[in-house]
Amino acid sequence: MSKETWKPDVFENLFQKSDDPWDFESSLYEQKKLAKVLECLPIRPVSFAVELGCAIGVSTLALAQYCKRILSVDASETALERAKKRCEGVGYVTFIKAFLPADYPVLAASGCDLVLISEILYFLSVGDIQRLAGMVTQSLTAAGSILIVNWTGPTDTPCTGDEASDCFIEACRALHWEPDLSVRGSSYRIDRLAYGLNSQKGRGASGEES
Repeated sequence: MSKETWKPDVFENLFQKSDDPWDFESSLYEQKKLAKVLECLPIRPVSFAVELGCAIGVSTLALAQYCKRILSVDASETALERAKKRCEGVGYVTFIKAFLPADYPVLAASGCDLVLISEILYFLSVGDIQRLAGMVTQSLTAAGSILIVNWTGPTDTPCTGDEASDCFIEACRALHWEPDLSVRGSSYRIDRLAYGLNSQKGRGASGEES
């Protein structure tokens, strides 16, 4: 198993071969996981959310119900075209093609209140996970939150889901961002982080989901 970050052409090829390579539209697992992610939003509505790894926009459209503005990012042009079509008519959602962390949209994401990173961290090397953590935390307001979602089953990616989650959390901790919620499903985990100086005792929670 290579420890190097997967290249953007890998994802572009996947979306060219399949309209929905991860079954976001039809998978009960994906639907239940997305519902739980939305339950973990710290506030509703979110003023400005950044979604990293939007794929074909299933999660984007769901997130749009709870946000006043969304910037969604993906490395695949094909995926983004499908996401734009899905979100037609939702004027407060914009899309950017970017390969992370190298092309992280620093200026466009500045001042956001939420960053959602769903199912992409384990495609990155340890160094790139750490670099992305630094960029994300710089984009957020001090009262903002980070939600990371990771598959915890078997994988041939540079990191396992748990390794990727733990690596990202440790990099954020060094920048004073601490977990305030953790949820585990049967094959995924969701972690939410808040800026340490603004966290309040009792704000967080943990739980298990089937």
